[in-house]
Amino acid sequence: MTGVPASAAGGSSRAKQTAPDPAGVPAAADPAVTVGASGAAGSSDADADAQDAAGKSPRGGKLAAAAVNQASVWNIANLLTMLRLILVPGFVALMLADGGYDPAWRSLAWAAFAIAMITDLFDGHLARTYDLVTDFGKIADPIADKAIMGAALICLSALGDLPWWVTIVILGRELGITLMRFLVIRYGVIPASRGGKLKTLTQGVAVGMYVLALTGWLATLRWWVMAAAVVLTVVTGLDYVRQAIVLRRQGIADRKAASEETEA
Repeated sequence: MTGVPASAAGGSSRAKQTAPDPAGVPAAADPAVTVGASGAAGSSDADADAQDAAGKSPRGGKLAAAAVNQASVWNIANLLTMLRLILVPGFVALMLADGGYDPAWRSLAWAAFAIAMITDLFDGHLARTYDLVTDFGKIADPIADKAIMGAALICLSALGDLPWWVTIVILGRELGITLMRFLVIRYGVIPASRGGKLKTLTQGVAVGMYVLALTGWLATLRWWVMAAAVVLTVVTGLDYVRQAIVLRRQGIADRKAASEETEA
C-alpha cells in the first residue's frame, strides 16, 4: 500500500500529502487525525444544515410576523374602538330623529353616547395592560374619541341646546392638540395627564346631560358641569402646548448633542 485514499481522511488534503509510516500503516489511521477529519466533516454538515435553516427562516419568520401583526389588529381593544366609530352615525340618527326634541329618541341617543364613552375608558386600558397597542389603534382611537364628541356637540348646537362658541372652543382645542401631537411626535410622545383625563370625564358627563331632555335643577346643574368642562378644556390645552414646546426644545438639543458626538 503506497498511499492513502482521500476518502479515508474525509477529503483532507493533509491526508493526501502524508506518506505511510514504515509499518505500512497510513498516517490517516492516526486516531487524532481521524477524529479531526470526522469533526471537520461533522462541522461541515452542521454548517450546511444551519445554512439551510437560515435560508428557510426568513420566509417563515416573515410569514409568522405578518400573521401576528394581522391578528393583533383584531384584538379586543381595537374592536371596542371600531364599535365606537360605528356608534357615531347611529348616535346622530337617534339624536336628530323626529326633529331632535323627542325625549324617547334623546334617551336612546344618550345610551349610544354612554356606550361610546365607556368603551373609550376601556380600550386604551386594555391595550396598555395586555400589550395590544397597534398602529391602527394609535390612529383610530383618537379619531373615534373626537368623532363621537364632535358629533354630539355639533348636534346640540344645531338644535339650539348649546351655544356654538362652546362647541368651537372644545372642538378647536381637541383638533389643535391632536395636530400638535403629530407635529412633535418625532421628538417624543406627550403623555396623557390627570388633568386631561379629568377634562375628558367632565366633558362626557356634561355632554351626556345635555343630550338628555333635562329640566328644572338638573338643567341648571348641567350648565355648571359644562362650564367646568370648558375651563378644564382650556387649561389642559395650554398645558399640552407648554409640554410640546419643552419636548421639542429637548428633542432638538438631544439631536444636536448626538450630532456633535458623531462628528467628534
